[in-house]
Parts: sequence; structure tokens; C-alpha cells
Amino acid sequence: MGVPLRQQLAVGSYLLKQKLMGVKRYPLVLMLEPLFRCNLACAGCGKIDYPEEILDKRLSYEECMQAVDECGAPMVSIPGGEPLIHKDMPRIVEGLVARKKFVYLCTNALLLKKRIGDYKPSPYLTFSVHLDGLKDRHDTSVCQEGVFERAVEAIQLALSKGFRVTVNCTLFQGENSEEVAEFLDYCMELGVEGITIAPGFSYEHAPKQDIFIRGRDVKELFRDIFRIGKNRKWKLNHSSLYLDFLAGNQNYQCTPWGNPTRNVFGWQKPCYLLADEGNAATFKELLETTPWDKYGNSSNPKCASCMAHCGYEATAVEDMLKNPLKGMLVALRGPKTDGEMVPEPMPETALPRPIATIGGIPVRIETAK
Repeated sequence: MGVPLRQQLAVGSYLLKQKLMGVKRYPLVLMLEPLFRCNLACAGCGKIDYPEEILDKRLSYEECMQAVDECGAPMVSIPGGEPLIHKDMPRIVEGLVARKKFVYLCTNALLLKKRIGDYKPSPYLTFSVHLDGLKDRHDTSVCQEGVFERAVEAIQLALSKGFRVTVNCTLFQGENSEEVAEFLDYCMELGVEGITIAPGFSYEHAPKQDIFIRGRDVKELFRDIFRIGKNRKWKLNHSSLYLDFLAGNQNYQCTPWGNPTRNVFGWQKPCYLLADEGNAATFKELLETTPWDKYGNSSNPKCASCMAHCGYEATAVEDMLKNPLKGMLVALRGPKTDGEMVPEPMPETALPRPIATIGGIPVRIETAK
């Protein structure tokens, strides 16, 4: 696991505090999305189709600090859009570091070389660089040639200046496990701290819909990847149980409040991935007014194929807290790569209605939703 001990202890202390206080729903990572504007137009992106007036909106420094203070999560991920476009991003990062929040500044790295002088190395700041594979794979994913080489150059520059750097990888249709393994090897050779890896979520607004991996195909792919990686020293920025979930060995429901999102519309219901479900004015309102039972892979067709870490990492962490021995055993041996997988969750709408009899005639009972 590519996470420094200081961060592990801080997050562990936060989790223990929530448990001792009996808090039922608490955030683990704040997804702070200060803009949707980007300098790329990736095929799998669900953000870039907003009208110009929305793409021109920005969260102010004050709004960002208020969101962080409201939420209280120990970690803050800053996605986008492309955050380095935001003129106040250096000040925002400085404010978060001053609050001792562990910041993952997500970037495609096209502007990183130019803007790196605006930031100071800190144990609380990590540049999370988006790479979806080696050169051809990544450039195809982002729909622009030359991006991979520029991103790698920026990673090397950031590392040379003492910054924490991770890679954020999203897998799409047509992935080859050998190529993914080669990519993970390459990232380790680059010297990055760790890698975040997950299947892409099928955004409704994404320009292309045939690029997303779904269902059992995801689990088979990850089993193949983990099988290859048994004796390789990959530093994956995930809990062991989340990786086991990706390999089809854990039956989890998502924990959407574990990674709440604050963006230019407010607090997004229910999570970072679903953009058309409404917004709340405050974090408290988000927790209290979101119909959480309406969402999840067995409750909502929009969630059916989701295995994204922003939904399930918090679930895996909660499971590890409840079952530490299980978590330790999986961490030691790695995800299981053979044998039966856990059953696919069946959406509630697909479940048969209960049957009763009236006068000996079977009838289905309609239940109110």
C-alpha cells in the first residue's frame, strides 16, 4: 500500500474517533471539485458537456475552505475538470495544507511543468497524475496525442523537486491484463508513491458509451491483473479489501457519503458520479435529505455496474474495521484470483414479487415503493 505512515496514523485516528463517538455516516475523503473546465476532451468524461456558463464557474477560496471545515474529512481529493486551470488553486492548496488535510491534487499534468513553482512540497500534498496506461493506450483514452509523454515529464519533474506523486488510472473496454501489468511496472520504475486503479464509471453524459467495462468482465480483468502481479512490488493506493472486491471476492454495497462531493452546484447528491440527482446547500443537509436507500448496485439501475473506489473504498475500510483479521489475511496473501466469485447483486426491480393466493388462485402482491 503506497501511503506514508504519517497519513495512515492520521486517518486511522480519525476513523477510531468516529467509531467511539458512534457516528453512523461520516466522510473519509472530500471530493472538492472547484471547476468543470478542462483542457482535454476525454471520451469517458462526464463533465465536459456542460454549457459554457457552467464551465466558466469556479468555487472561490472561501467556498472551498468552508466546504472542508463543514465536512471534516481527513483527506481531500481535488478533481475536475482540470484543477490547475483554477487561478486560486495554489492558495486553496495552501489553505488545506495549513489545516493538515491530506490533499490529492488530480491533474492531467499538461500544466504542471508551467505551474509547479506555485506549490511547495509537503507531506500533506500529493500530485495525482491521470494516466490510463502506456503511451498509445493513454493518448487514445484522452483523445490527444503526446499527452502521455508530457505527463511523464511532469511526473519526473515533480519527483525531482521533492513532491509526493501518485498515478490515477482508469480502465476501459478492451484492456489487456498483460499491458496493464506492464504499465504498473512502468509506474513503479518512475518512482511514484502509489497507483489508484479502478474501472471507469459509465457516465450518462460521457461522449462515448461503448468504452466502459461492466459486470463480470471487470472482475475477470482484475483477477488476471492480480494473478500476474503476485510476485511484483506494485504499490496500489487502496485497502486490501477493495482490491479483493474488484476481483469478485467481496459483496459490497457502496458508501456514497464516504466520499461526498462539493462542486459549483453545491453538495452533489448522492455522490461524485451521479450528477442529475440534485444538490444540497450544506453538508449537513446532504446527509439528512439524501434518500441513501435509493442508491446502490442493487437499488438503482444507474449504479448497477459501478465498482469505483469513490463508492466502495469507504465500504471496504468499514469492513476492515469490523473484520480486521479478514483484512490482514487478504493484505498478506493478496486478492483471490481463482475459484467462485460472489454472486452479482440483483437489482430490486428485477426481484420477483411475492406470491399469495386468493381463492386458490396465485397472485402477485404489488408493494409500494
